[in-house]
Amino acid sequence: MSRRTTRRRFIQASAAAATGTLLPIDNAFARRPDGPNLLLIVIDSLRADAVYENKIHTPNIDELVRQGVRFTSAYPEAMPTVPARNSLLGGRRTFPFHGWHDYPGLLDSPGWSPLRDVPQSLPAALRSAGYWTSYVTDNPFLGFADPYAPLRRSVNSFVRTGGQIGGSHPISSVPKKVLHHWLHPSIYPEKLHRVGKYLANSRYWNDEHKSFAAKVMTHGVHALEVGAFKQPFALIVDCYEPHEPWTPPRPYVDMYGKWKGPEPAMPQYGKVSKWLEPHERGPVVRRLRELYSAEVTMTDRWLGHLLDRLHDLNLENRTVIGLVSDHGILLGEHGWTGKISTALHPALTNIPMVMIDPARRRAGASSDWYASTHDVAPTLLSMVGVKAPNRMNGVDMSPVFDDKPLPRRDYAMGGYGNSFYIRTRRWAMWARNAPRHFHLFDKKHDPSEGNDIAHRNPGMVHHLYGVVRSKVGRLPYYGGLDRDG
Repeated sequence: MSRRTTRRRFIQASAAAATGTLLPIDNAFARRPDGPNLLLIVIDSLRADAVYENKIHTPNIDELVRQGVRFTSAYPEAMPTVPARNSLLGGRRTFPFHGWHDYPGLLDSPGWSPLRDVPQSLPAALRSAGYWTSYVTDNPFLGFADPYAPLRRSVNSFVRTGGQIGGSHPISSVPKKVLHHWLHPSIYPEKLHRVGKYLANSRYWNDEHKSFAAKVMTHGVHALEVGAFKQPFALIVDCYEPHEPWTPPRPYVDMYGKWKGPEPAMPQYGKVSKWLEPHERGPVVRRLRELYSAEVTMTDRWLGHLLDRLHDLNLENRTVIGLVSDHGILLGEHGWTGKISTALHPALTNIPMVMIDPARRRAGASSDWYASTHDVAPTLLSMVGVKAPNRMNGVDMSPVFDDKPLPRRDYAMGGYGNSFYIRTRRWAMWARNAPRHFHLFDKKHDPSEGNDIAHRNPGMVHHLYGVVRSKVGRLPYYGGLDRDG
């Protein structure tokens, strides 16, 4: 879908709001007999700077930002994939991960556990309130792992796409020329199985219609069409792309740069200096960024199909829309690549978060309030007029649409595996829960977080650690389980 088409669609929506031709929605988002509906879009591994800084071509996401309120200081209270979704869907803090143990089908890493109290989750609360609910995803854990069966049963329709990690097609089904094209020597043979299975079960190197983004958004369109007959509906479209591997078709890759030879389809997780030779570091890291950008652009294009259908069905002026990610990814920043629980810099922890009022109130506004993933569910429930379950302890952020202040929150705080982080307006700190290996940065004098001053400021380290302990209590440490994912 072209940028012009996208802009026309949203201009029409804004014009309807300005001329009073929208269906009436009062300032409290009170439910009408036919709505408001809800569309929540979750895009995995989407960095905030990819959305807010125009570094990547994303016309559809750009228009969502223009029509909503963006929270520029949004940080997940729990990471990565599964803990973040528990926070999003449960509407409550999940970190620290007390009582965690390994669950079959999930990673053996702290926080990787099933969603608790499913009857009090966002989808269940909406279904109990009379909404037709649907969850569409290619997330391999929510979609297929046994611990998430209760979530899958909690909605009227759960639509899953497989093949992101596993799948029935063997690596041998991938032409050798294709397989070797996506396996740069720096990631071979370590990433052979992951990249090979991904290629075998997507097979979209020449046809983006077979990509996971295309499949998820197409399934989302079908769910939207069903929801249009069953209003009010609540649809969650949870797209695992642009999670690596990145194997975008050539037209998208060529938007960002040229490359000769095998592609680094995914990074090793760790220090760049540990897996790339000195002469490789600059070119390979740059190519990683280009492949990631291409994958984001392709994902955005297919998101446009979903938004187009929302418009064609005349639903966008009666639908609350939310856009959020679970985390970002390090692409060479501070010498790291991947998702690293001991390098909790903004490239990994700062996420896009956008909320759109059907009447487009506060369109284009921004807030630097410290929003987090556990605030999403209570906010969306408030926007559609459904009472949040008592178990939710996130903040309802919908007062921003009336230009009202939100409750004071002086910091962002959360955790990843065996690590925790806290960010204030002045300071950024993280460490192992043990506690050990503290890292402290003065954001005022070092906004890029390049100079760790923890060893010179024990008083500030002690103070910030005390704030975390006062809010969450003891921090559990699961020795030997520091796996990043």
